[in-house]
Amino acid sequence: MKLLFALPGFHRYDRGAEVALLSVAEAIARDGDSVTVMGSGEARPGAAYRFRSTPSIRRERFEHFPTFPPLRSETAWEDASFVPGLLAAYRPQDYDAVVTCSFPFTHWALRRPAPRKPLQIFVTQNGDWPAYASNSEYRSFSCDGLVCTNPDYLERNSARWNCALIPNGVDLARFSPGAAERERFGLPEDRPIVLMVSAFIATKRVLDGIRAVAQLDDAYLVVAGDGPLRDDGEALAAELLPGRFRRLSLAAADMPALYRSADVFLHMSLLESFGNVFIEAWASGLPVIGHDTERLRWILGAESQLLCDTEDPAALLGMLRAGLARGAARTGKARGIERYSWSVIAGQYREFIARLLADRASVR
Repeated sequence: MKLLFALPGFHRYDRGAEVALLSVAEAIARDGDSVTVMGSGEARPGAAYRFRSTPSIRRERFEHFPTFPPLRSETAWEDASFVPGLLAAYRPQDYDAVVTCSFPFTHWALRRPAPRKPLQIFVTQNGDWPAYASNSEYRSFSCDGLVCTNPDYLERNSARWNCALIPNGVDLARFSPGAAERERFGLPEDRPIVLMVSAFIATKRVLDGIRAVAQLDDAYLVVAGDGPLRDDGEALAAELLPGRFRRLSLAAADMPALYRSADVFLHMSLLESFGNVFIEAWASGLPVIGHDTERLRWILGAESQLLCDTEDPAALLGMLRAGLARGAARTGKARGIERYSWSVIAGQYREFIARLLADRASVR
């Protein structure tokens, strides 16, 4: 198969969507298929896929721009700035299928008219609203295959689109239990550490996480992430967690060591499309505290004992204490995580796309 993966943040950021789709692209390419990746960063040595750099303007530049449909956020502005370079580089006839999770502008560009059009595969990394909604720009959405990252999305969309339920995965060679490296990150050796890996945006509720950890007497909070609310978060931490807070912006290569340096993982988002961070923390041996939903229970399975109503301060505080006690005593390899190996997940992507191509060929 000849596949194209396109996303503005490829090779520029190591956020959840970028990590997930690049991991799939890499695994499929290593299995022998022809894979091209287009994004705004620079080529990375050793990648099994071909990379073509197509420029965009970083979303941080758009944080104070006006928002309106379809430019609803700084992310949409970034997406729009990616399209001119993408259109210049993209030849639809070169590919059997194209894969993205970016809507609307990248999605529109990949569907541009052509005599031979590749299959359009959309992944619900950032939500299924484009596939489900029927208002405004969402009415223009169309795809040949929809990868649903959780059962809720599958149930909601299977009547309309050709769907497959495929979760995200984790690199088990990188994320595993091991020795802490706190000195490397400037973290204290004598305090329990709560780790959040999250963007500083309202839906991630990082500020609520700061308020929760502040109720613990000696815990130290580390937040790995950036975003428009970074200054608000640092100001609140200076008030409530003086000497017990650190914000980090790390390369992807540093993240496994950071997970291993913590005692418990906290994520405050009320609902995630999937949430790579949950299984990265789990694979690293950390107790995972998150908002109690059927979706997150499906992801974590037997490891979901520490989920709670994170909007209930007393319940959250209790889980933080339980998680820190468990984290201090954790040993050994995470059990059951093997089902999220990227090789397993990429195989599911490949099988889905191959089936769609076979169906198209049979119709012809």
